[in-house]
Amino acid sequence: MGTLEAANQRTINKYIYAEGIQRCQLVMGLTQLKPGNVWNTMPAHMHDRRMEAYLYFNLAEGQRVLHLMGEPQETRPLWVSNEQAILSPPWSIHTGCGTGSYAFIWGMAGENREYTDMDAVAIPDLR
Repeated sequence: MGTLEAANQRTINKYIYAEGIQRCQLVMGLTQLKPGNVWNTMPAHMHDRRMEAYLYFNLAEGQRVLHLMGEPQETRPLWVSNEQAILSPPWSIHTGCGTGSYAFIWGMAGENREYTDMDAVAIPDLR
């Protein structure tokens, strides 16, 4: 999933989801970026019916992930170290870029368990 041209080649493993292990209002998985890739998702997206949590890990010593949050027209940067977590509300974008490759566990909770229920944000709309 993802593309080399967009620097987001990655493997997404879904563990708790509608077609797998099922739980009420919870979707959870693991994303691992391939070596040389840095974006966890781009274009950014939102889940206006769910919150999302990320736990970043496998960052090399001294490396960071720039996690972008906030409304698309008013984003805020958050620099994240190895084994740090982010809680992102439903009205916030979800995207991040590392200074090197990394992995993260993600979980979403809210109105539904549809993995693909997301609202893409066009890159020119980010501020």
